[in-house]
Amino acid sequence: MKKFYFTIATLLLLASCTENQRAKSFGGTSTMNLPKGEKLVNVTWKGDEIWYLTRPMKSDESPETYTYREESSLGVIEGTVIIKESK
Repeated sequence: MKKFYFTIATLLLLASCTENQRAKSFGGTSTMNLPKGEKLVNVTWKGDEIWYLTRPMKSDESPETYTYREESSLGVIEGTVIIKESK
């Protein structure tokens, strides 16, 4: 019975987390699509929240995709955040 309660609690915990929180805390992949015409400048974590700095995309620039990977010291829980630009 304890195993059942533990499973339910774990599922509720994972369901209440955002995709960014799951990628950072438990590993996995999170994908963000920037608003059209925005160019990524910088990205950082503040607690469980991801903050990103953008600027307007210039007419001669093309959209890019950025992949940020965490490399943990034990190599067990490693998250990935993919940020996609669009024109």
